[in-house]
Amino acid sequence: MAQMAQRAAVRGPTFIRLLARLTDVGVPPSRQSLPDRLSQWLDWTHAIALSTALDGKAGAAADGPAFDDTEAAECARLRAALADAITSDPALTGAESSVQGADYAVFRRRYQTHQRAMQATAGKLRGRLRDRLVQQGDTAARLGAVDAVMEAVLSPREHGLLARIPTLLGERFERLHQAELNHLADASSSDQAAPNAWLDLFRRDMQSVLLAELDVRFQPIEALLAALRTAH
Repeated sequence: MAQMAQRAAVRGPTFIRLLARLTDVGVPPSRQSLPDRLSQWLDWTHAIALSTALDGKAGAAADGPAFDDTEAAECARLRAALADAITSDPALTGAESSVQGADYAVFRRRYQTHQRAMQATAGKLRGRLRDRLVQQGDTAARLGAVDAVMEAVLSPREHGLLARIPTLLGERFERLHQAELNHLADASSSDQAAPNAWLDLFRRDMQSVLLAELDVRFQPIEALLAALRTAH
């Protein structure tokens, strides 16, 4: 507990703060500004493409239909479906009787399955919304072009970082399990906790991380929807 109390509070998005709370990974504040960090991620081809999207003309584009929140409703529906798949996953609710032991492999596979679903859905929606922006005139089309370049630049890095989360959760799983084993070894027969209480706690933690990751993956979609609302 003393070691936990000495850890500096982590600032930042909910997703980062949640991971920092559940893991032993330190998250020191960055000493670089966002433009400086982005400059390290952009190679010369991406830099040229981004400059073209920002400074050049996107080309003539026919006016498309006015935004009527149809796309927003579809995005909300698909996001709700992903969230429901997470909260109702039998492996995470305890309904799947085969997930009772100390084998993290099942949870790793479930996390990766949800990640793939989120990535596929968010990617398709992002492309669809950019297509809608192209129909709204040069200014909106230019914004869509910028988003396409930023997705090409950031997605590989994002994919690599998010792919580490199942490993971090695996470490959380092992710590909780070891703590339970230590407790059982030290406690008297009258001081036994509820069976698999540690596993229930881990399931809730994993659900929270998945839902926080869902929020992160839909942030670009929310930004594109906001752009569409102001395009006319």
